[in-house]
Amino acid sequence: MIELASERGAYAGKLLADMGADVVLVEPPGGDASRRIPPFLGDAPDPERSLFFWHYNTSKRGIVLDLEDAAARARFCALAQAADLVLESEAPGRLAALGIDFEDLRASAPRLVWISLTPFGRSGPRSREAATDLTLLAGGGPAWSCGYDDHSLPPVRGGGNQAHHTGGHFAVMSALVALLARDVGGRGQLVDVNVHAALNVTTEAGSYEWLVARATVQRQTGRHATVQPTLPTQICCADGRYVTTGIPPRTPREFRRVHEWIEALGLLSEFPEAFLLELGAERDRIMDLSKVAEDAEVQAIFGAGREAMNLIASVLPAYEFFQGSQQRGLPTGIVYSPEEAMQDPHFVARGFPVDVPHPELGRSFRYPGAPYRFQATPWRIRARAPRLGEHQQEILGSDA
Repeated sequence: MIELASERGAYAGKLLADMGADVVLVEPPGGDASRRIPPFLGDAPDPERSLFFWHYNTSKRGIVLDLEDAAARARFCALAQAADLVLESEAPGRLAALGIDFEDLRASAPRLVWISLTPFGRSGPRSREAATDLTLLAGGGPAWSCGYDDHSLPPVRGGGNQAHHTGGHFAVMSALVALLARDVGGRGQLVDVNVHAALNVTTEAGSYEWLVARATVQRQTGRHATVQPTLPTQICCADGRYVTTGIPPRTPREFRRVHEWIEALGLLSEFPEAFLLELGAERDRIMDLSKVAEDAEVQAIFGAGREAMNLIASVLPAYEFFQGSQQRGLPTGIVYSPEEAMQDPHFVARGFPVDVPHPELGRSFRYPGAPYRFQATPWRIRARAPRLGEHQQEILGSDA
């Protein structure tokens, strides 16, 4: 696979590389701009010390090609013709102007799958419009649903380059489907991934509510944006840390376990609604939440489950509440810092933190591991990100 280096396409290339694809990263002279994105190792700005670049380019090999040069373009075409896949996020029209776009290679490489990842697609009225991760999140819709109950505060951008990640996931899914289609039909194809469109269809109920009912969802603290506000689920625990109490009990087993937890903590005397938990435990099926507004008993039982979880959270340290909920099959969450997430025993047991050797520095660094796990397909970071032009001789047979 050939990847033309960019901040927008790097995550898609990383996902494929860490899953085993041989990804050759093509950078311009001087390196891709993402090598200059902080933070840097030791706070020393250097294109070889960008932690941003390190994270997004694991398991790839790297070369340098100046695509403005005719000889370099010929080398790129030769690499693409021998590849299964090309991933690029160049400005629409640039590669066509250079004579090295999909249509230029289609005849000589009929099995080639070409993934183009751009803010607004390769054509259309907005195709040449400039965009960033922030503007895409705002324009595509997710930012509207992200924030707090206090609407005097503006929407909040989701952290971690979510626009580029969303587009990257769509690029990977599209690439895999196109490769399967190629294996069946024998021909490759161009897949035009529009990041704005990808974001717009991943707004949960936001786009759907507007298109169907012309209703606007409202952002809420720590829970899904909805047209009608829901009750808070984020609680301050006994140690001053926050948890999200998740979905209140709905099944007889869940009500029974919450009642047992309340009793074990010696809180029955402080919770007069405990009898409602017992009623929930005696029901013969999962609670139908569509009846909450019209059935007083369902409403009372459901409300008691919510309040019981709030009470338990208020008397326990955050991690103890989180762990106790998980042990009882109750879906809750704890509000972590990134550092705490990397140290969580569950994540550690699943192998999420991964130590990656950096031989040139004589040490290893801890990286986030697989974003998902499959039963049969292996995943691993096979190597740290390439140094600029590190595999030039190996791939092109020269240092030029």
